[in-house]
Amino acid sequence: MMYTIIDIPRVKNPKGNLAVVELDTIPFPIQRVYYLYDVPSESKRGGHAHKKLQQLLIPISGSFDVVLKDGENIQRITLNKPNEGLLIPVNVWRELENFTSGAVCLVLASEVYDEDDYIRNYKEFLKYIKEL
Repeated sequence: MMYTIIDIPRVKNPKGNLAVVELDTIPFPIQRVYYLYDVPSESKRGGHAHKKLQQLLIPISGSFDVVLKDGENIQRITLNKPNEGLLIPVNVWRELENFTSGAVCLVLASEVYDEDDYIRNYKEFLKYIKEL
């Protein structure tokens, strides 16, 4: 399996729900946080893999699809619940697409930004994982 769905603890309240991500919610210390928003529905994001970085993607609002590839298998996951996050390990190609209007994707990352950690060409990704 190329991914894990992480249940994010939530507190239900008639005034509005609260989702909580604490250090023991995810299997890595958070080094970077960013979010994608105002993504046109026909646009795609991602299109890369990481050598060291792990990510937890959380659909804060709306929905989007994540296509994961490990060189042999392809999996498509629709994220649409703000109390569930998609944990993507290292060496997995990811593409995000089919964003609904108002969708927001929160990303919690295990590493700070490092361009050398990215594999941005799919053919290079396939070569890289075969050499592992």
